[in-house]
Amino acid sequence: MKYLLLIHNTAAGDASLESHLGEPGDRDQAHARLCAELSASGELLDTSALEYDRTLVRGGADGPRAVTDGPFTEAREIVGGYYLVDVASLDRAVEIAGRFVESRFAPVEIRALA
Repeated sequence: MKYLLLIHNTAAGDASLESHLGEPGDRDQAHARLCAELSASGELLDTSALEYDRTLVRGGADGPRAVTDGPFTEAREIVGGYYLVDVASLDRAVEIAGRFVESRFAPVEIRALA
C-alpha cells in the first residue's frame, strides 16, 4: 500500500529540533540513512524537502483564476517535506514516520493514496 508521510514543521519545533540534534547537518544525515535503508528495501518511492515559499491558486475551471503568494489559512504548521513509500501495512508506515527526528517536535501526517 502506498502512503504519503507529510512532515510538518513549526517555528518552535524547528528551533527545538536544532537545539537537540547537536551538530549542524545531523538531521540531514539521519534522513540520508533512512533513505538508504528504505531504498534498499524497495519501500521508498520518492522524498523531498519542501520550500517555505508557496503559491496559492483559487478558481479556474469555469471562472477566473487567482494565483497569489497568499494569504494562506492561518496555521502554525507547514509541510516541510514528504516521503512517498510503498509498504505492507499502515503499521509499517507508522514505524517509519516515528523514525523521523522531526516527529519528536511536530506531527507527521500519514495519508493513504487512493
